[in-house]
Amino acid sequence: QVQLVESGGGSVQAGGSLRLSCVASGNDYRTLCMGWFRQAPGKEREGVARIFSRGSILVADSVQGRFTISKDNAKNTLYLQMNSLKPEDTAMYYCASGPSAVCGLQRTYYDYWGQGTQVTVSS
Repeated sequence: QVQLVESGGGSVQAGGSLRLSCVASGNDYRTLCMGWFRQAPGKEREGVARIFSRGSILVADSVQGRFTISKDNAKNTLYLQMNSLKPEDTAMYYCASGPSAVCGLQRTYYDYWGQGTQVTVSS
């Protein structure tokens, strides 16, 4: 079992920044791959960024150059630094983890999910 708890969401104006955190606890094996997803009202949940336990990173084209994913293994905490936020970034953001050492931004790679944290960007 893995428990994931996100925090750091909020409301900001366009151009602002937020940093999301996700604290993981439980079976380390099932957190080899960790990622951030988001889901806007009426839309499918989409992958934003993911990181392997050894640090390999993949970021979606839509947030490339604005969002940075990182992980502090000593604190079992995943981060998503979001800069230059746009109204279209408004969504519920979810932390997710999976056991595979090879994973992408598709939901099928992940089997544990947090409860989500809301990000709202106003123009």
